[in-house]
Amino acid sequence: MQVVTDLEGYDPDPNGAVVTIGAYDGVHLGHQAVLRLVRELATARGHTAVCLTFDRHPAEVVRPDSAPCTLTTLDQKLALLAATGTVDTTAVLTFDEARSHEPAEEFVQTVLVAGLAAKVVVVGADFHFGYRRHGTVRLLEQMGAELGFEVVGLGLIPVVGDPGGVPYSSTEIRRLLADGGVAAAAAMLGRPPRPYEVRGIVVRGDGRGRTLNFPTANVTPPDRTCLPADGIYAGTFVAADGIERAGAISVGRRPTFYADADRSMLEVHVLDFDGDLYDQAVQVCFVERLRGEDRFDTVDALVAQMRRDVEATRAIVGR
Repeated sequence: MQVVTDLEGYDPDPNGAVVTIGAYDGVHLGHQAVLRLVRELATARGHTAVCLTFDRHPAEVVRPDSAPCTLTTLDQKLALLAATGTVDTTAVLTFDEARSHEPAEEFVQTVLVAGLAAKVVVVGADFHFGYRRHGTVRLLEQMGAELGFEVVGLGLIPVVGDPGGVPYSSTEIRRLLADGGVAAAAAMLGRPPRPYEVRGIVVRGDGRGRTLNFPTANVTPPDRTCLPADGIYAGTFVAADGIERAGAISVGRRPTFYADADRSMLEVHVLDFDGDLYDQAVQVCFVERLRGEDRFDTVDALVAQMRRDVEATRAIVGR
């Protein structure tokens, strides 16, 4: 998959492109179904399959106070898009203040037509774009009739086997994570289920885990990253060596030791590992929720529960 970050230096396919536009946060099963349609249309018509996305969620610029937390970093998103095997090119637009004030008509002419040679544009039926969300599917259809491209507006993709249920969406995955439902989120992210993954850097903590004989990697993810609800999870951990290891994961504020904490921390006790992880970029995957975060009356009671959490993790993850 070709990644384009500057359309001025991009030479579009003279045969044209089928272009889908969106944040594609999480690249979940609904996204994957859209990308398969884009691939089918591109193959049938001799066009290039293009995914047009952004370097950040547009809401972070347009409405930062209410912007959603993100399911993937840009690097994760690009890797997941490439892994679908459906896209020839992903174009990543910088979304900044200037872009947020771009008229919808200008976006169509400069990005879709001149930049990508769009012949078919595939978007959600409720797609909005351009300054003050003036752009709609109807506007795309009107401009497409003049500029030579078709428009396909799609509704949300229903969950397979549950057509009456909640459709696949990044919003629903965020809701599941906020409830600790990592297994349900995984079922929406991939088939077979793809565990929700958080990337970050291992930083130095207070060393308390080591004093309890349960050393932890303290992982700092990028700002605005979605973390599952506070609690204990079974999952996996990948460090710089690329080896996937089982990990007992804690998301929370450590109420046994601290009465007040201003934010939740992500910590992983990596099973059967004793090495230096500081400053490494790592991947943490959440497989199953074990329990909520509890306050224990004694350190001994906490350590006994941690032993049970580790054994449960070993049984679930199988490593």
